[in-house]
Amino acid sequence: MTRASRLSAPILLLAGAIAIVLPMAAGRSDLLSALLSPPLAARVLLGLAAAIVGVVLVLRSAERVGSNRDARSLVRAVRLVFLAVGAFAAAAGWLLGSPVPIVAALVIAGVNLLETSFVLMVMAVQRDE
Repeated sequence: MTRASRLSAPILLLAGAIAIVLPMAAGRSDLLSALLSPPLAARVLLGLAAAIVGVVLVLRSAERVGSNRDARSLVRAVRLVFLAVGAFAAAAGWLLGSPVPIVAALVIAGVNLLETSFVLMVMAVQRDE
């Protein structure tokens, strides 16, 4: 296992924790109100961008599932699907003008990164034994 792949799981684990803590902090203040409730033109652009990212993530996940039967690759493919779900939730929130789906998207992405990074780290430890 390369050094870069050993470092990616803890970094993604930290990113997942940040994605979960961020909505909790935003709920306590108006810190992210500009991002969660932007003007209409920005909401439409953000919603379309998030929807495009969601489609790209689903396509990349399907490519990984179809091309490889390695367990780690399948875990990464599932990670991409759940990140796509988060992207679609964020797109819905921006297009509807509601911050609730955007916060849900952050939580979906954060939990997904936490759990898949943990699974990948456990798989790496078992492989080294």
